Amino acid sequence: MLNALWLAPLVLLLERAYGDARNSPLDWLFFVLAVPLWFGHRISSAWLAYTTPGYRPLLRSQRRRFVALPLAIALACFGVLLAPDSVLPVPLEQRVVCLAVLDYLLVSHHFAAQHVGLLSLYRGRAGRPSDATTRRLDRWFALVVGGGFVVLANALAGSIAFQDRWIDPLLGEALSQTVVQALATGSLVLVLTLTALMLAVELRSPQPSVPRVAYVVSVATMVLLGFLHPFLFLVLWSVQHWSAAMGLTSLAASGGAQETGAHWQRWLAPVNRHGWSVLLVLAALSALLLPLLEVEAVGDDYVVADRLFGEAALWLRASPLVPALLALGFATSFIHYVLDRAAFRFSSPEVRQAARGLLERQGEAH
Repeated sequence: MLNALWLAPLVLLLERAYGDARNSPLDWLFFVLAVPLWFGHRISSAWLAYTTPGYRPLLRSQRRRFVALPLAIALACFGVLLAPDSVLPVPLEQRVVCLAVLDYLLVSHHFAAQHVGLLSLYRGRAGRPSDATTRRLDRWFALVVGGGFVVLANALAGSIAFQDRWIDPLLGEALSQTVVQALATGSLVLVLTLTALMLAVELRSPQPSVPRVAYVVSVATMVLLGFLHPFLFLVLWSVQHWSAAMGLTSLAASGGAQETGAHWQRWLAPVNRHGWSVLLVLAALSALLLPLLEVEAVGDDYVVADRLFGEAALWLRASPLVPALLALGFATSFIHYVLDRAAFRFSSPEVRQAARGLLERQGEAH
C-alpha cells in the first residue's frame, strides 16, 4: 500500500486503451479507490491519536500537539468562515480563496514530508537508521522532486486551486506556450537526473534496500506523469498518499499497546488488534464523510459523493450549510497535517514507543 508502482502500469494501460481518461474505466477505478481512501486517510492520524491505547500517554504528555493545537485550528477555521461581515469585513468567497491557497501550500509540503518519512522507515529497516548523509539526501529528494517539481507541474497544467486568482496574476504573460514547453522538458530531464543520482547512491550503500529503490522510482514516475498527463498524475499521486497513510495507521495501531481503558476503548479494542479491521473501519468512515467533506475538497467539475449519495450530496453542496461544511473541511484538512506530524514524529521517544509496530521487524525492535 505504500508504493504506487503497482498502480502505474494499470492506469497507463487503461488510458492507452480508452484514450479519454476522464470517460473511461480509469475514472471509475479512481472513484472506487477514492471512496474508501480519500477521507479515511484524513482521519487516520486522528484515529491513532484518540482511539488507540498506544497513543493514550501522548494525549497527556503532549497536550499542545494533540489537543490544544487541533482545537485552535478548528476554532480558527469556523471563526474565519462563519464570522458575520460586521466582524470580518471580507467577502466569504475571498476568505475561502485565502484558506484554499494556504491549504495548497501546506498539502504540497505534506505530501513531500510523507515521502521523507517513508524513505526513512525503509532506511531503518535496511539497517541504516543513523545514516545522516542518506537522511539529508532523502529530505532533499522528497522536497525538491516530490514537492517543488509537483508544484511546477501543477502550475504548468493550470490545476492549482484558484490558480487564476493568485498564480496567474503573479506570472502575468511570462508563461507563454514556448516557456511552458521549455520548463516541462527541462523539468523532465532534471527529475530523471536527480532520480538516477539518488538510485546510484542507494545501490552503492553498504546495505542497499530494494524497497527504497522501488519507492524512489515510484515518486519519480508520479512526478514525470505530472508533466505529461495531469489526470493520471492526480490518480497516482492521490491514491499513493491516501493508501500509504492508511497503511501506516493500520500497522501502528495493530502493532502498538493493546491494553484497554474506558468502556468505549474496550469496544474499539478488537478493531485495533488487527490491521485489516482498522482499514475497514477507516474505509467505512471515509465513505460516510464523503458528502460532508467533499464540499470543501473539490470543485463542481469532479465530484465523487454525487455518484454514491445522489440527491442528498447535491443538496448539501447547494444548501445553507455550505459555509459550515467548508469550515469543517478546512479544519479537518489542517488538523490532519498537524496530527500526521505529531503521530509520526519519531524524534520523540514516546512516539517511537506508541508507533513501534512501524519500527519493528520480525518481532524485534529495530
